[in-house]
Amino acid sequence: MITRAIYRAISIPGAPAPYDRASLKLYYPARRQDTEEERNTGVVAADTSGTPFPVVIMMPGINVGPEAYGWLARHLAGQGVVTVTYTLIAEEMPGYISLTPGLSLAALAPGSCGRQPSATAVAPILEDLAKVNDKGVLAGKLDLARVVLGGHSAGGTVALLNARPDWFPGVCAAFSYGAHTGAATALGYAADSMFDTPSQLPTLIIGGSRDGCIANSGARYGEGDASASGRVEKTFDVALSSSRGDCYLAVIEGANHFSLAWPLDDTTGRPFIDLPTTEPDESLRQLLAELIGQFVRASCTGDTDARSSLEQSLLQGHPLVKRGARR
Repeated sequence: MITRAIYRAISIPGAPAPYDRASLKLYYPARRQDTEEERNTGVVAADTSGTPFPVVIMMPGINVGPEAYGWLARHLAGQGVVTVTYTLIAEEMPGYISLTPGLSLAALAPGSCGRQPSATAVAPILEDLAKVNDKGVLAGKLDLARVVLGGHSAGGTVALLNARPDWFPGVCAAFSYGAHTGAATALGYAADSMFDTPSQLPTLIIGGSRDGCIANSGARYGEGDASASGRVEKTFDVALSSSRGDCYLAVIEGANHFSLAWPLDDTTGRPFIDLPTTEPDESLRQLLAELIGQFVRASCTGDTDARSSLEQSLLQGHPLVKRGARR
C-alpha cells in the first residue's frame, strides 16, 4: 500500500470574491496496479482492503500551508484513513489577508456563539466529498458517516467549536493541537472568558509544554494565563462540559506550537514568538502521529486495541506526556 492524493477545487458560499474559492488535497491509501492508464494519467486506484475509509478534515493554523500537514496525512493513509488538507485565503479581519481554516468571527460574537457554525469551509468540503464518493478514483470508498474534524492552532479551535453532527452530519469526533477556546477580548468578551465546546463527540485535545505562541498571546484573552499549556488544559478541564469517557487531554513535554507542522515555513505565521523544542522533533512528531492515529481509529472504527494504546500512553506515564487525562 502507498499514499496517493487527488486535488479538488470548491466554492465557499457567501464569501466575497476573490476569497470564495478553496483548493483541496485528498490523501488516500492506494495500491499500484501498473496499468497503462495508471502510467499515462498518474491516477492510482484506491486500496480497497479497508474501504470505506473514514475521513479526517485537517484545518490549518493561520498562515500555515497545507503541506505542513502532509506528513500526518501520509501516516493516517497508512492506517486506512483519507485526509483532506486545503488552502483557503480570506480577509478575516480588515486589512489582514491570510491563509485560514475558514472562520466566521460574527458567529463567535457575544449572543451568537453556539447558535450557528463558525466554520465556513466544512460544509462545502463535505458537499464536495459526497461528489468524490459518487464518481472518480474514490467513488464508493469514503465513509461520510465517519468524518473527524482535526485542526492545528486556530484550525484546532474551529474544529473544537464546530464538532456538532447537527450542524455537520457525519462528523463523529474532533482533535486539536496547539489550540484552546479562550474568547478574545476584542470580540467583546470579559478577560479570561472561554467558549464552551459542544461536548457531543469523542475529543482529543493536545498541547505542548513549550508553546510560545500561546504563551505570548495572553494579551488577546486578558493575560490571566500566559503559560504554554494553561488555556489548552482549561479547555479540557472547563470548556469541555460533559464527562463522556472518550475525551482526552495530552500535554506533550518539549513540544512547541509548530511541532505538528513539518517542514516548518518560517516566512509566514508567527514562529518567531514560539519557544524552541526541548525534545527531538522527529520523536515529537512520531508521538503526535501515534496519538492522533489511535484516537481516529478508536473513534471511527471502535478499534479497542487503538483505544487501549491511546489510554496507555496518556494515562500510564509515557515519558513525553507531561499530563494525560480522560473524561
